[in-house]
Amino acid sequence: SPFNEALILTADGVGEWATTTVAIGKENNLEIKKEIHFPHSLGLLYSAFTYYTGFKVNSGEYKVMGLAPYGSPKYKELILENLVTVHNDGSFELNQKYFDYSTGLKMTNSKFAKLFGIKRRIPDKEKLEQIHMDIASSIQEALNDIVLKIVKNISNEYKIKNLCLAGGVALNCVTNSKIFQSNCFDKIWIQPASGDAGGALGAALMTWHFKLNNPKKVESSDKMNGSFLGPKLKENEIEKELNSIGAIYDLLSYDKIIEKTAKCLIKNNAIGWFQGKMEFGPRALGARSIIANPSFYEMQKNLNLKIKFRESFRPFAPAILLEYLKDWFDWQEESPYMLLVADVLHKKR
Repeated sequence: SPFNEALILTADGVGEWATTTVAIGKENNLEIKKEIHFPHSLGLLYSAFTYYTGFKVNSGEYKVMGLAPYGSPKYKELILENLVTVHNDGSFELNQKYFDYSTGLKMTNSKFAKLFGIKRRIPDKEKLEQIHMDIASSIQEALNDIVLKIVKNISNEYKIKNLCLAGGVALNCVTNSKIFQSNCFDKIWIQPASGDAGGALGAALMTWHFKLNNPKKVESSDKMNGSFLGPKLKENEIEKELNSIGAIYDLLSYDKIIEKTAKCLIKNNAIGWFQGKMEFGPRALGARSIIANPSFYEMQKNLNLKIKFRESFRPFAPAILLEYLKDWFDWQEESPYMLLVADVLHKKR
């Protein structure tokens, strides 16, 4: 992070035994102040609904987040009254009589299904109904409420004005946006590879700072380098690969590629965009991306069904130049890592 001192909130499925931690980072040191342990977990609570709505646990959570806007949160109170007890400080406990992940091979049990009045959706056999959208909306709203309660409490308790977020739950860009809008902190930094992959960074940094006692250099620049930390291919390597699979291709100058891409976008064609180093983390950020015209109303459906072969409701992130931010979005924060959600201005809808 670009901070000399910050509160650090980590929330995921389960790390070792901790599922939620609050720590204080100061210079090159971290001190954990609070922990919540398995089986009580916001990540596992969200994953239970991923499973229940018929998606794959540990990879389908994005689908639940993407499905939520199509529903209304009519089951939020049911969740907060039965499935999870949330205390005044934001700490929480999951009611294990509804879950099966501690002792069985499933996330939820028959009592969970009885609570919502329908059985778990069988993927590939049963269609998504409005009730699944309402359930997705409800767990998203419940997650927002719980995380905001934690954030407000630690802000009041520790009086530190910077916040860092990590863990799989920190990839929930809807919840992240609520934290920004709460104005509990002056600055917030979210680790772009905050799922399990980010543990590789953590292990390296822990060795560098804790074991070798190297100082932390505070820089305002982005140390993640746009998350472009992966491999980069040379021109001859790309040509060799294309030739080996018998691909048909043209070799164009950079200016010609830009010109041709612009013309394709105007015609509502989709582009596979490959440049520079690969992104580290779960989001395509412009190095290995599909780009298309977001103003064409059928584009989302076309990309999902014809190119990505996935559910038609799945969202895509529109990208704009930073200098046009105020022209399009009711939002003032930079979001280079697809970790925040902003409302489009009414005049642009």
